[in-house]
Amino acid sequence: MAFDKKALKILLVSTEVNPYSKSGGLGDVAGSLPKALRDIGVDMRVALPKYKSIPEKYLTDARKTSEFTVYLSWRAQNAAVYALDSFGDGDSVYFIENDFYFSRDNFYGYGDDFERFAFFTKASLEMLSQIDFQADIVHFNDWHTGLGPTYLRDVYKGFTYYSKTKSLFTIHNLHYQGVFGRDVLWSVGLNDGYYIGGDLEFYGNISYLKAGILHANAVSTVSKTYADEIQTPSYGYGMDGLLRNRAADIGKIYGITNGIDVEGNNPATDPRIFVNFDTGSLENKRMNKYRLQEELGLPVGKMPMFSMITRLVEQKGLDILSVIMDELLSMDVQLVVLGTGEGRYENMFKHYAWRYPDKVSANIRFSADLAQQLYAASDIFMMPSVYEPCGLGQLFAMRYGTIPLVRKTGGLADTVTHYNRETGQGNGIAFEDYVASGLMWAIRQALELYNSPDWDVLIKNAMTGNYSWHDAAKEYVDMYEEIKKGK
Repeated sequence: MAFDKKALKILLVSTEVNPYSKSGGLGDVAGSLPKALRDIGVDMRVALPKYKSIPEKYLTDARKTSEFTVYLSWRAQNAAVYALDSFGDGDSVYFIENDFYFSRDNFYGYGDDFERFAFFTKASLEMLSQIDFQADIVHFNDWHTGLGPTYLRDVYKGFTYYSKTKSLFTIHNLHYQGVFGRDVLWSVGLNDGYYIGGDLEFYGNISYLKAGILHANAVSTVSKTYADEIQTPSYGYGMDGLLRNRAADIGKIYGITNGIDVEGNNPATDPRIFVNFDTGSLENKRMNKYRLQEELGLPVGKMPMFSMITRLVEQKGLDILSVIMDELLSMDVQLVVLGTGEGRYENMFKHYAWRYPDKVSANIRFSADLAQQLYAASDIFMMPSVYEPCGLGQLFAMRYGTIPLVRKTGGLADTVTHYNRETGQGNGIAFEDYVASGLMWAIRQALELYNSPDWDVLIKNAMTGNYSWHDAAKEYVDMYEEIKKGK
């Protein structure tokens, strides 16, 4: 595709982009949204760090386009940019290389993360003039890139090349706020005035997330319900007042629910699952369960299989699940868990796998292939989250005919509708209050449906839903156009 000179020009800046780097939903969104937007004529490009862990097969065709020095206070660091035509329609992905910051075993978790990602963010902005891509909007994502709007507003706006460039900051998870001591301001090329003046000050420290919220031209989240929730004390994590004020100042906090790559996640063609199927061959879905039961050493049979593919952290509802585990496992069910996280939850599932070896499979790791097999094989996918900005797991599950059991919050409330047996409408099971009894009620509802003729109706409802980026991409274009025309 040759992009029209009048096409919207967007640079998306993210510390994760699937398939090059991914630890969660941010990587999925940053990997699939650009393709959806380029397909409808937006010249969207992506910048990400060139991590040591990126498989070499993805870098073979990348070519070095520029090299320059990025200054952070007294430190001068080299940035090399490698461009890749990832969609066959021109350069779309730019890897920013600096071995001092990114040639490490993990993406996050280092004492200098505040500096690593400030460098990446600043390099992404300076890259624009190096590759001569005059972006209408730079789209920053989560706290790691939160200083981007600050740099753009206070450092680069004085240069003609950047004078018309606007910024968008997307909150994927407000709970992670990039909080550091005020002294880091000097290390990232800013000064103590940002603390004293209150722009970045956050309960005695500074917050990169606050910088993004306060200094961006517009702020968005990954679902409509979450955009409303984070403006309340219950979900605002100390920033609800700031978000309410920003919403009043800039008009609104945008909320656009994520989609998924429906072509790459198609049960009829997916090579990663045991047996392909569609709505006309649901018996093949059951074959996936039998094969997975064999693989995991569980008894093979028609008993309902519950699954969780998740980070093992409190946010995911594991506290209320722990209360009802014995009651759940007293029933004729199986539970398969895939994920890593806090030791207390990892040990909880290991304990139950030891106590109930014929009912629980605890896979304390991450495997993309096993995740895909679980989406295809299991019957009920549990997401009893405390909060869920958007959630992608429930979308993948429904695509593969696995019924989501969720708490009504954030993107779960926007994408999962409780099944109504009278009308045959709905695509999942949903409960309201974050209490163990609510979760147990939902489990009993699911089991009652599982043993009724409604179950296949519910599966087909789930599988035929629209989970693509098509509608969301149009909403993004509308949002970008509003930002471009705004003040």
